[in-house]
Amino acid sequence: MKPRTTTAGESRRRARLPWRVALAAAAALLLPACAPAIPAAPSAPSTHQSAAGGDSTPAAAAPPGDTATVRPPAVIPVRPATLPPADAAPPVPTSLTVAGTSINMTVVPVGVADGAAMELPDTFDQAGWYRYGAAPGAAAGTAVIAGHIDTKSDLAPFSRLKTLAAGTMIRVGRKDAPALTYRVVSVDLMAKDSFDGDSLFRRAGPHELKVVTCGGRWLDERMDYSDNVIVTAVPQ
Repeated sequence: MKPRTTTAGESRRRARLPWRVALAAAAALLLPACAPAIPAAPSAPSTHQSAAGGDSTPAAAAPPGDTATVRPPAVIPVRPATLPPADAAPPVPTSLTVAGTSINMTVVPVGVADGAAMELPDTFDQAGWYRYGAAPGAAAGTAVIAGHIDTKSDLAPFSRLKTLAAGTMIRVGRKDAPALTYRVVSVDLMAKDSFDGDSLFRRAGPHELKVVTCGGRWLDERMDYSDNVIVTAVPQ
């Protein structure tokens, strides 16, 4: 889909992603929420801490989707999660580049926002890595990186995710460590109404990278998109 300027009505509609990520009202360009809801399982922390640090507060879990899902899932699994020891954790990701596209994003660590949703950066040119889950390069589990699909006036780089073909290479830069290369194996639309947070924020099993944004249809009645676009990639 080519970038286009939205109407005033569309600008008012763009509110948040299915994961109910809170928007920063002070941002020059308010972005829709595209973060997945954190499941109340080992993949979701029982407390949350802002990306900038600060006190931890209880957090519940909710299912993400590319649609504007404002209703909580029927069952929300919740398990306490803790950060791995600093000397045992893989290096944190700092950038994400997708071959053949304009996606060249800075990546910052994020946690859990109010409403049990994964935090997202306020700006369209940054993506958030869920720091309570696996990191790129981990021995097991899913590393989750998410970002906005658009702003009030234009499309963001992650709007290209839905067009990626199998075999596309994704490069993840890391702090004080060599970059990693992943190969796209699938691109899926997951309805926010039936979002499976446990599968997205998986902590065990083969290591994968999941890159997520909003997608599907815009739903005026929900002020959100109907689905989440989920790109799955494996180490190359």
